[in-house]
Amino acid sequence: MDPVSQGVLGASVPQAISQKKYIVAAGLFGALAGMAPDLDSFIRSDTDPLFYLEFHRQFSHSLVFIPIGSLICALLFYYLFARRWQISFKLTYLFCLLGYATHGLLDACTSYGTQLLWPFSTERFAWNTISIIDPLFTLPLLALVITGLVKKNPLFAQIALCWVIFYQGLGIYQHLRVTEVGAQLAEQRGHAPIRLEVKPSFGNLLVWKVIYEVEDGYYTDAVRAAASLSIYPGEFIPRLDIERDLPWLDKDSQQAKDLARFRWFSRGFLSLDPDNPLRVIDMRYSLVPNEAKGMWSIWLNRQAGKKDHVTFRQDRDASGPRRDKLARMLRNEFSGLQPLTWP
Repeated sequence: MDPVSQGVLGASVPQAISQKKYIVAAGLFGALAGMAPDLDSFIRSDTDPLFYLEFHRQFSHSLVFIPIGSLICALLFYYLFARRWQISFKLTYLFCLLGYATHGLLDACTSYGTQLLWPFSTERFAWNTISIIDPLFTLPLLALVITGLVKKNPLFAQIALCWVIFYQGLGIYQHLRVTEVGAQLAEQRGHAPIRLEVKPSFGNLLVWKVIYEVEDGYYTDAVRAAASLSIYPGEFIPRLDIERDLPWLDKDSQQAKDLARFRWFSRGFLSLDPDNPLRVIDMRYSLVPNEAKGMWSIWLNRQAGKKDHVTFRQDRDASGPRRDKLARMLRNEFSGLQPLTWP
């Protein structure tokens, strides 16, 4: 998730168990340690555009790395702050351990994918119960943590953790509801999905994206999961077929290897942009949940050399019309977006 969410969650856990005289240090060390795993964002290559995708949310987010990452943070914070504040290294390490441990687990609740079991497995865990940015989750958490720091009272951090549990529980409940709707929708269409995934749309737990895979491609729809359920039918997207779509691609080239790496990152949810036959989309994400525009993609080059890499691009179209379309789904305003009501 975003750094603010990671920081305030990392602060809340050590704060909640801290004595009042240590609560500022607990919040500070927990917040910094809670954000520390995302320093892997600086692991990049000037020549390999997919290098970042392989290392972000990898070793620094792994469960087995938590004691090591916490120790690095504790050593730094102890010599910078804790010694002068007469806080023991043992307590400094505990605060860092509790803060650091929250990071990978919170990231795994999003849709991006987190390698929790590295180095034993490269599986990317994505529990799809919260958006990467969700103000309704973060702002109450932030307010409670700051209040606890100002008043030096761990009760507010304890309330913050109750909020985290409640909100994640709501995300799980909504995920189950929408999964059932997606399965029934596929059945009504006469489809037996190979796999089905649901994920919250940007910044909320109300409107969800449903993707299910059939033999020749994917169907994507939006579901508004309020007290009543509404479905915004989406579109069919053909699956990327290298033999059909990219017959010119040399299987031994670096571009072919990069395509395989991008397939691993996207968990196989790849399609070819119908408007550009050289653009391969990770179609799991889009601002408007019943579309498959793709928020990032790789671009191939017919004239590339055998050792040349693909180009990786961020394609986050957040233009006014697209934001307005999502907003109308959230508000249940159907002008131009008439949904199917669900029994």
